[in-house]
Amino acid sequence: MRVLGIESSCDETGVALYDTSLGLLSHAIHSQVDMHQAYGGVVPELASRDHIRRLVPLLRHVLVTANANLESLDAIAYTAGPGLAGALLVGASFAAALAFARGIPALPVHHLEGHLLSPLLARDPPQFPFVALLVSGGHTQLMRVAAVGDYTLLGESLDDAAGEAFDKTAKLLGLGYPGGPALAQLATSGRLGCSQLPRPMLHSGDLDFSFSGLKTAVLTLVRNTELSESMRADLAAEFQEAVSDVLVGKSLAALRQCGLHRLVVAGGVGANRRLRERLDQEATKLGVRVFYPDLEFCTDNGAMIAYCGARRLMAGAMASDQGIFAVRPRWPLQELLAP
Repeated sequence: MRVLGIESSCDETGVALYDTSLGLLSHAIHSQVDMHQAYGGVVPELASRDHIRRLVPLLRHVLVTANANLESLDAIAYTAGPGLAGALLVGASFAAALAFARGIPALPVHHLEGHLLSPLLARDPPQFPFVALLVSGGHTQLMRVAAVGDYTLLGESLDDAAGEAFDKTAKLLGLGYPGGPALAQLATSGRLGCSQLPRPMLHSGDLDFSFSGLKTAVLTLVRNTELSESMRADLAAEFQEAVSDVLVGKSLAALRQCGLHRLVVAGGVGANRRLRERLDQEATKLGVRVFYPDLEFCTDNGAMIAYCGARRLMAGAMASDQGIFAVRPRWPLQELLAP
């Protein structure tokens, strides 16, 4: 079965072709970062218009590099949510129209489920069951994953997601967009221990997160201190360490609670080098194995959508009626039912 995947939930346009026998045949991504930098963040209307411009060229590129054509497609998977409504509608309508024209099924896919399953695209994928840490700009969640579609929410952020806290703190430090990677880069020249920042809810006894207080602590320091360049770097390093402490501590607690020894880390923040170092260090001590998606699949991409759609279809999931589609800008992952 060959499944085309289309991702357009925010500011990356992704198209990919996945074959259930041969694996990932081709994928392509266009990032809108340069376009949105002038505004300091994603402008939804501009994002939607850019998706319209990019989808056809990306589709042609993927088909050519995979030595495939439209006639070889068996199904199309598209991101139906969560995300920006207008951006989602671009991908959903494109997928539905193409599927209708070819007489093949179109399958709505949950964006976070795509991230959750993205490490399974690796050469050495994890086996079920495992604990998953979904950590991105909009979500920070711990899930127990028993199988495709069988997810149990263990804990989540009660306010800002980790990636959101990275971006807001980067703005406080005068860094550009996207803030997370810029803060991580600045932190490489910073020293730990020069600033005192809290580790919110690290010892709360549950698996929930809270990062708004950490961001407020940075705001207080910035307002009350004349920061030199070296002090900004120190503060960036301490902030990154504080987030890592919480994410690592909660993830290990989730593994203990579930009695599991496999942790999957997915989402954009999962590409953070310091977080990966800390997780790997602690995992080695405890005999736990950590799985990450390839760096190119940490951000939004069509490959994870194609793969997720293929797994769902193989498990008997129902596709959309021909020509009918809908999007869900707000779509809790735990609402998904086992296929």
